[in-house]
Amino acid sequence: MTHHAEGTFDVKMTPLPADDAGIPISRYSGVKQFHGDLDGTSKVEMLGAGDPAKGNAGYVALEYVTGNLQGHTGSFALQHNGTMEGGSYKLSVTVVPGTGTGELTGIAGSFNIIIASGKHSYTFDYTLPVAAQ
Repeated sequence: MTHHAEGTFDVKMTPLPADDAGIPISRYSGVKQFHGDLDGTSKVEMLGAGDPAKGNAGYVALEYVTGNLQGHTGSFALQHNGTMEGGSYKLSVTVVPGTGTGELTGIAGSFNIIIASGKHSYTFDYTLPVAAQ
């Protein structure tokens, strides 16, 4: 059975030093605080390239989430893959298979990030093994 969760989150991203090889890839570390159906925190590591100010860029990230998801306590990792071309966005954020712990062991799903008027929110469609529900 697929479950649906939603809420908001706060994020703080911090630029990291550039690679010594001079490769034009930006690096960031971040933390998030989730509110709503997911109550918890995460740590994020992100790589980006391109020029978002000109409407063309891409990023990949891994995020480790710890908290309570609709009554289930544990952790899991999310994998991000995003591109922007001509100002249009394509974003895929999915649970990394096998990363669920505690009552979230076996979690799978797709996480949707929404940014509107400078505010961040999410929807999360996920499944848990029958024993965990």
